[in-house]
Amino acid sequence: MAERPVISESGGPLYVQAHEVTIAEWNRCHADGACTLLLRPPRGGEAEQWPATGLNWLDVNEYLNWINRVSRHRFRLPTAREWYAMAEPVLPEEPDPIFTDPSLSWASDYLLEQRTGRRLQPSGSWSTTEEGIADLNGSVWEWTQDCYIDDSDTAKTPMCPAYHVGGEHEAVIPFLVRDPARGGCAVGAPPPHLGMRLVTENALPAIHSSEPG
Repeated sequence: MAERPVISESGGPLYVQAHEVTIAEWNRCHADGACTLLLRPPRGGEAEQWPATGLNWLDVNEYLNWINRVSRHRFRLPTAREWYAMAEPVLPEEPDPIFTDPSLSWASDYLLEQRTGRRLQPSGSWSTTEEGIADLNGSVWEWTQDCYIDDSDTAKTPMCPAYHVGGEHEAVIPFLVRDPARGGCAVGAPPPHLGMRLVTENALPAIHSSEPG
């Protein structure tokens, strides 16, 4: 977890993973039979060094159910408000529009996409907040627990059809989407990657070394 907690939406301390869930962490869930996907790092990479991506809402909840069971600790996803509050210090300022003609909005998105560094990078490649939370401004957009509700009364449906994801700009992703380039709604270019980060309101027990001294 990060060195220091942030403030939860309820006003208490919120303990946040320093990095997104990694491929190695994810594959332990798969090896235990609780997560459907088996993920592989980029060629030549180590699973411990890369964030787990290509995850939809159902995948994320498989991992959450598993980690809560095996750890006997209650983890969850952050709310969208919590996510943006912790990320605000490292997120870039909203750029001025490159073109004011609405018909050229596609060109703005294309040019901005080239500026944001959308290639997947190893964990720890981006900025770190004062609390020790890394990569909030990276190329992985992170699922939050907040359902997207519009004027169609989606809150009354048995399952929420889409959720807010936290990243460089606002985005809403349908719950079955693993590749955001093929689905979703965003202010700018579509999120390049979808991953997850755990939070908890309860501090984890201290780990004491058995080594002398």
